[in-house]
Amino acid sequence: MSNNPATVSATQDMDEFNPFLSMAQLFNEAADLLNLDEGMREVLRRPERELTVSLPIVMDDGSTKVFTGYRVQHNFLRGPCKGGIRFAPDVNLDEIRALSAWMTWKCSVVDIPFGGGKGGVICDPRELSKRELEQITRRYTTGIMDILGPDRDVPAPDMNTDEQTMAWIMDTYSMHVRRTTTAVVTGKPISLGGSRGRREATGRGVMLNCREAMKKIGRRPENTRVIVQGSGNVGGIGALLLYREGYKITSISDMYGAIINENGLDMPQVLEYLRTNKRLEGYTEADHIPNLDQIFQDCDVLVPAATENQITSHNAHRIQAKLIVEGANGPTTAKAQTILDEREITVVPDILANAGGVTVSYFEWVQDRMGYFWTEEMVNTRLEQAIVKAFNDVNSKADEYQVSLRTAAYILAIERVATVYKMRGIFG
Repeated sequence: MSNNPATVSATQDMDEFNPFLSMAQLFNEAADLLNLDEGMREVLRRPERELTVSLPIVMDDGSTKVFTGYRVQHNFLRGPCKGGIRFAPDVNLDEIRALSAWMTWKCSVVDIPFGGGKGGVICDPRELSKRELEQITRRYTTGIMDILGPDRDVPAPDMNTDEQTMAWIMDTYSMHVRRTTTAVVTGKPISLGGSRGRREATGRGVMLNCREAMKKIGRRPENTRVIVQGSGNVGGIGALLLYREGYKITSISDMYGAIINENGLDMPQVLEYLRTNKRLEGYTEADHIPNLDQIFQDCDVLVPAATENQITSHNAHRIQAKLIVEGANGPTTAKAQTILDEREITVVPDILANAGGVTVSYFEWVQDRMGYFWTEEMVNTRLEQAIVKAFNDVNSKADEYQVSLRTAAYILAIERVATVYKMRGIFG
């Protein structure tokens, strides 16, 4: 290993920004507190199955291009694997491994009978036509068919995938098994067996977790200033629901930049502008600032709802919020969490804060298998019950072990999975 300080620093940065290593560090901290033996740690750390597939696609110009796709199944001790599929140019195997592990812990935290899985395809959807995206989706589905199924692995939308993507996956799977199988994916259109309330579920979960955390730190929504990083299904809907609860949303962003208004944004107007113009650029009722500056602005609550590695050891000291509610997966590195703990900033971790999506995905899976569908009011009521219980369970662990909510969430999740493992034993 090089002793060059610059090389050592670069290596340390790479380790911090590697989501799988960050997840492993958090896992180890919780496992130490649980006194897990090394054998159990080895079982729970490792993904059960990893699949890499090559996807040759005939492009619109007649050329053939080969894309790479992944599906990682981290753990299926508590039930079928569950986790999204993302399309992005920077998708990599370590990221998918980390996200699949986070899904295991997330499902365990909200106590639903799923294990963790995650998938992704290396591509840039902005440069692809709808036909090309459909071909990639169908070829990817065919490539991972052997490990898919309502009792095996149930994908869902993630970054740059949506209801249409899930419809293509369901159709491709159904054609191969010769029967319509709606329960093979969640996040589908309602007309194809989707659940009412699913699209808003992750943002609603963020809002509910923020509400419960505000009680914990003794604050009320009135005059509470919130910055939301991201404006998609998590950030945009989360911001709208927080706005309706009386919070003052002072800033929101998209991939091109951020807008800020200290007097508060009119969120219905902002989202309508975004829907019409496809970006926040040009919105006249707020000032515009670069994305890189947004999360450091003065606020009471910060909701990072864009992507991972946004709050790091290099910038955690600049965060001004008193409460962080993580809408995205892995927005805070393990090293940054240590700094935030020292600064006594409360963080509702991703595996709790954004678990609303997987909770309603579970409801959708249940409805598909029953063939009986619930009202949106019923979905939202049951989601609220699940999230409030999960928050209280995590908070109790935090009090019991005198640790942060993040460490407490990992303790709760790992303990539940380990208990099932011990009861089931090792087959062989």
